Amino acid sequence: MNSNDRDAHAAPEGRPASCAPGGIIHTYQKYDPVHCPSPTAPPPDLVSPAFEHLLFYGNTRRLTPEELARAVHLDPREIKGLGPSLGALMEILRERKRKILATYETDRVQFEAHKQFHNLAAETPPPGKLAKRFAEAVREEQLRDLEHLFYASGGDQSPFARQIMRLVGRLADKYQVDELAARYEFTGRTVLTIPEALEIKQELETIDRLLKQLEEAMKTAQIGVIDLEELAQFAEPGDLEQLSALQQQIENYMRELAEQQGIEEGKQGFQLSPKAYRLFQSRLLTQIFSVLQASRSGRHQGPIVGEGATEMQQTKPYEFGDSVANMDIPASMVNAMLRNGPTLPVRMKPEDIEIHRTRNNPKCATAVVLDMSGSMGHGAEYVNVKRMGLALDGLIHSEYPGDFLQFIEMYTFAKPRHIAEIPGLMPKPVTIHNSYVSLKVDMSKPDVSELLVPPHFTNIQHGLQLARQFLSVQDTMNRQIILITDGMPTAHFEGKILYLLYPPSRMTESATMREAQLCAREGITINIFLLSTWSQTEDDVHFAYRMAESTRGRVFFTAGRDLDRYVVWDYLTRRKQIIS
Repeated sequence: MNSNDRDAHAAPEGRPASCAPGGIIHTYQKYDPVHCPSPTAPPPDLVSPAFEHLLFYGNTRRLTPEELARAVHLDPREIKGLGPSLGALMEILRERKRKILATYETDRVQFEAHKQFHNLAAETPPPGKLAKRFAEAVREEQLRDLEHLFYASGGDQSPFARQIMRLVGRLADKYQVDELAARYEFTGRTVLTIPEALEIKQELETIDRLLKQLEEAMKTAQIGVIDLEELAQFAEPGDLEQLSALQQQIENYMRELAEQQGIEEGKQGFQLSPKAYRLFQSRLLTQIFSVLQASRSGRHQGPIVGEGATEMQQTKPYEFGDSVANMDIPASMVNAMLRNGPTLPVRMKPEDIEIHRTRNNPKCATAVVLDMSGSMGHGAEYVNVKRMGLALDGLIHSEYPGDFLQFIEMYTFAKPRHIAEIPGLMPKPVTIHNSYVSLKVDMSKPDVSELLVPPHFTNIQHGLQLARQFLSVQDTMNRQIILITDGMPTAHFEGKILYLLYPPSRMTESATMREAQLCAREGITINIFLLSTWSQTEDDVHFAYRMAESTRGRVFFTAGRDLDRYVVWDYLTRRKQIIS
């Protein structure tokens, strides 16, 4: 601090030195209750991006820390020192860009690049058979045509081909100079050489790239998106040290959040713990029910009173036929004592007895058949199918823990799947691209394996059969199959013989309908959620209706992220109908 500064901060006349204000004046900005983050605001959500990655890629691609960090949006105001430091760096870059554009002009270097290319072309005599093609390629200034001439002239062994490669280099320089002049508006007068123009172009592109990275970091607080090595060309060492410290701060913050939300990093990438599953399911259900209108917010249906297994706190006077197993003994004793007085023994009459009201809470058994055939890869519909499965499982475990739920993956075959396996399921790769397929496989032969059979067909019959086997042993009459598919079946079993038929045949349709009838005989309802796809036909719709009608079920038409909402709402509607 110089003498002038000391004078400026000296104590005013008549005031003790100990009461003098400090040398730093703090300016307090106004409080913004809208944009200022609440100290009780929930932490950033890492679970949803991790699950979305798993739903989209399955186990085919591990989630890296960099991908997770990019997917999570942090509030930059939560990271101390982030805003001002990034803003200063952006201004340094913009100033450097302004100086470059105000210094140079590009008209002459464009002319020079054009002249050098055509002068070299004039010095390159082509073979007679290629003369016409060469003249046209030079006139049109097309790299692709020059490359074709290189191969037509015999490759590296030809002197003309070697000259063509030099010509390709000159034309590439001309392209870059032209792009520089078109992309940026230069206002200076300093003439550039071709090598200088290429260096300026690279520098300007680096500045633009860094500005974009810094702008993104300002919005999401993700310092990791900034290329610090490139930024070192323009920034002071102290600024880079501060950025590196911020980067480490955010990495530690992200690691702590991941541990809190059940995301564990191992040798095979991130592992999602049961805690992460519960968090994601909870958020899915919150999103689904937030769409419900106020008039439909009666999610918690009132209990149906009657002869049930679950006692309620409310009581009622005894009536003939009530079970004394539900008697409220203390209340009944008090009634008897009030009537007879404090005498022993206490003599109880029927009018003294209070009975607990009971609640009927019947169970529901559901099997969800998830289509993972090859066609489910179109439009990434399989992602919405898996998201729906997680949402339905979360609903049942949180509100109907007594209900039975079984997932079944369906493709050429059908396989039971645990909820933990659902996020990793993927559509099966298409291995046959013929427009007509008719295959028969004897699965009873010891040398025949499922791994040798094309997996991408749709075997609804096998999926229904496996679902029926699970549901038939459940001790409830409320049983249903939720079938999620995008079209007609293309595979079925007859005994141990597997048929793969495309386009869909009457033979496969009849076998599938027979299995649906077996479900109907056992009181199992089939509700079909028919996904809308580009290849869907009128036959697909009619088939779905015939199957649903045969089991007194319904058909729902849906697509995209509405699937989880429709399935969950329908399940709630069915539960309400069962207990009403």
